[in-house]
Amino acid sequence: MALKDIKGVGPRALTLLSKIGINTVDDLVTHYPFRYEFLVRGNLAETNDGDHIIIDGKIESSPILVRFKAGLNKMNFRLVTNSGVVGVSIFNRAFLKSQLTVGTIVTVIGKFDKSKNVITASEIKMESLSNKVKIEPVYHLTSGLTNKNMALYINMALLSQSKEIHDSIPIKYQEKYNFSNKRTALNIVHNPPSKEKLKEAMIRLKYEELFEFMFKINYLKEENKKTNSGIIRDIDDSKVNEFISHLPFELTKDQVDAVNTIIKDLKSPNRMNRLLQGDVGSGKTIVSFIAMYANYLSGYQSALMAPTEILATQHFSNLKDIFANYNLNMALLTGSTPKKEKDLIYEDLKNGDIDIIVGTHALIQDDVIYNNLGLVITDEQHRFGVNQRANLQNKGQKPDTLYMSATPIPRTYALTIYGDMDVSTIKTRPKGRKRIKTIVKTNKEIKDVLELMYEELKQNHQIYVIAPLIEESENSDLTNVNDLKEKMTLAFGSKYKIDLVHGKMASAAKELIMREFLQNKVQILISTTVIEVGVDVPNATMMVIFNAERFGLSTLHQLRGRVGRSKLQSSCILISDNDTKRLEIMEHTNDGFEISEEDFKLRGHGDLFGTKQSGDMTFKIADLKRDYKILLQAREDSLEYLLNKESDANKIKLISSIIHS
Repeated sequence: MALKDIKGVGPRALTLLSKIGINTVDDLVTHYPFRYEFLVRGNLAETNDGDHIIIDGKIESSPILVRFKAGLNKMNFRLVTNSGVVGVSIFNRAFLKSQLTVGTIVTVIGKFDKSKNVITASEIKMESLSNKVKIEPVYHLTSGLTNKNMALYINMALLSQSKEIHDSIPIKYQEKYNFSNKRTALNIVHNPPSKEKLKEAMIRLKYEELFEFMFKINYLKEENKKTNSGIIRDIDDSKVNEFISHLPFELTKDQVDAVNTIIKDLKSPNRMNRLLQGDVGSGKTIVSFIAMYANYLSGYQSALMAPTEILATQHFSNLKDIFANYNLNMALLTGSTPKKEKDLIYEDLKNGDIDIIVGTHALIQDDVIYNNLGLVITDEQHRFGVNQRANLQNKGQKPDTLYMSATPIPRTYALTIYGDMDVSTIKTRPKGRKRIKTIVKTNKEIKDVLELMYEELKQNHQIYVIAPLIEESENSDLTNVNDLKEKMTLAFGSKYKIDLVHGKMASAAKELIMREFLQNKVQILISTTVIEVGVDVPNATMMVIFNAERFGLSTLHQLRGRVGRSKLQSSCILISDNDTKRLEIMEHTNDGFEISEEDFKLRGHGDLFGTKQSGDMTFKIADLKRDYKILLQAREDSLEYLLNKESDANKIKLISSIIHS
């Protein structure tokens, strides 16, 4: 069933749902509440001003209906409760007037204005709920979409999809943990009858999500074990050392150690499966370039896959500079590469005429056939799903694999997810890079911030400005990129070019603006976290982040890493009126590993990997810190299930989804 077939979901609703990433019925029913309002039967005397209250009583006065223009109306009446008389107002419920007669017992749910002794009701139930707790789910929304409508669409979908909701948890484990079926759990999460039932349903859905994820991880680990024998290479160490000696900079000790370890892996008869993690700006990329050169010396092709076209193009440009005096054939392959050029690249790859190929997901398309792929490098590896990484590995006979990540991972977490990987870590920063100065400011100090920005602009430097939202959400006072563009244009638009990028823009438009920023045709780039990983603009010396409390420390650190890419002094300004004590950690340290551990303690795994678009590391309901015990159990169960020789439809479906996705 398609989303458009759900009762009540018309063309406008489809557009609004698409804005928040809901494009299928499965997306809709797994659009989980981000919080719940627990409304307990209230007492007027004990309820604070502005609190939500649920209270029952007897109607004392006939409702007075007030009509406004544009079809708006309001009803007012008095309600006698056990804790006193209170006024009730409710908007746009004129159809209830005939039912709200004097003496009728009702339950009112709404917001209490203590000074006026009035409840502005969101709902009126024609019954007493004296002994019940009302639990209301609250969803992430977009402008034009209400919480009530979202709940209605979800419940209609659950009703329509009763036979189509697939359980990924094998029967054995459903029985072992006394889990309900998925449809029941989904219904409870969206319509909680009690705290106890809600907790049980959430545990069941979290387990399923983590079971599926760990099944994929375990499957790929087991497949890797079967093909652990790799390429035995003959690498001329003197040529590698000569290449390193001619670099325009000196490698740090950590970089040298990483290079030596990787060269040793490449010479080994076993297949390399290594994670190279290093803080932002620590110099992982040059280590990967040296690995590709060593692979070239042994007669094999290398493929470097990046998550965005701008990052792939940047790597290709840097490769051309580094290997300008070397006889290597290199090519760039992305989604926007013209067809004629693509066909030539496909032919050259197949014939072995290309030594190094750099690209995006285009590298794993069916048309791409390698002659003798020996080394696969995945940059910002957490941005790709486990399946995408495996697809690139499978393009060669038995290529060695190097994953790179600028997101330092806490050890306990890394051992769980990357248990079969060897890990190299670069902590020291290249010589000449200055520490990024970080300052926390409040919105009242915005004038100071604008003055600091102007000082940078006068020096012909560039600035990133970050907002947490693309557009205004219902009931949200968060800054969004469109508002910011207006304000920045007002402040600086007469002298400087200002533009914006965000994740919902078309790729071509986004790439063009990023390129213009790289060329200093744009001086102020306003963005969401889409630039967290990507362009390297040495001339960008300042980053200003609005509503900084909305981000995890690791995301803030990743964002901050977009500046300080040269010898110029750079700074990062965090603007927030809340949670400033947590943000002060950013003022005291530039160490991503220290920050990542703090973030893991404070927020869990989610923000270690930035945005919701962070590939396979994003979970809809599970949280790896809070649900770590569930993760460990799911890992154990999924491995047991995978290694069990008996097969069933569920296992076949899970494996098929890995192979074909």
